[in-house]
Amino acid sequence: MLRSLFSAFLMYSRIPAPKVEWKEENRRYALGFFPLVGAVIGGLLMLWRLGCGKLGLGQLVFAAGAVFIPVLVTGGIHLDGFCDVCDARASYADREKRLEIMSDPHIGSFAAMKLCLYLIVQTALFSQVDSMRNAAVISCGYVLSRALSGLSALTFRSAKSTGTLQSFVRPAHRNITAAMTLFFAVSGAAAAVALSPVQGASAVAAALLVLIWHRHAAYRDFGGITGDLCGWFLQMCEIVMLAAIILSERTVQLWS
Repeated sequence: MLRSLFSAFLMYSRIPAPKVEWKEENRRYALGFFPLVGAVIGGLLMLWRLGCGKLGLGQLVFAAGAVFIPVLVTGGIHLDGFCDVCDARASYADREKRLEIMSDPHIGSFAAMKLCLYLIVQTALFSQVDSMRNAAVISCGYVLSRALSGLSALTFRSAKSTGTLQSFVRPAHRNITAAMTLFFAVSGAAAAVALSPVQGASAVAAALLVLIWHRHAAYRDFGGITGDLCGWFLQMCEIVMLAAIILSERTVQLWS
């Protein structure tokens, strides 16, 4: 279990962790620990929100830091997958060609444009987060998004028999790992709703809708999922949850 925990943090974050040998038995439960990376990001986000409030820093400064924190913790691994998927889908090629494009380490013009738009929208949304309660709900979302990403990796059809994702899925003890990811998903969702029933429920509903679309679009465009597609899902899940939290709060304020 400890070696799987370290493997998860070594693969999906830049958080210092003890080095473990790259072999299958050390990755048996790694996907089950993946949501803990989200817990670290969420904790840092709440500290940043608190620090900005204490120091009197403006909302734009908070928003810039909030966008930077996940990249700092993960090294941008999921944004890389987001870009690869954007390039592949923009090609309108057949499935095999799309999978080939996703394997290309270079970034195309469509990915660059969509990445810029993504970060602009994300910064704008974070600039509206001015309370610790909303920051806490968003923090729960980082756990939920990773739990759902791990669960999809374990249960959805794979588009390829090789690749980084398969190096974690193939050796996984599926029943235990799926139970771990489901536990974190339910815990993250329940905590978000407990913190703020309206915003939390909106975020959970948004995450589930993105998960449904992720499965449909992945099967349609690629014949299954890959590591890059899981990264795309995670990024889309987080920004849609963020939008749902902001919009639901504003709607309640409008009608109150």
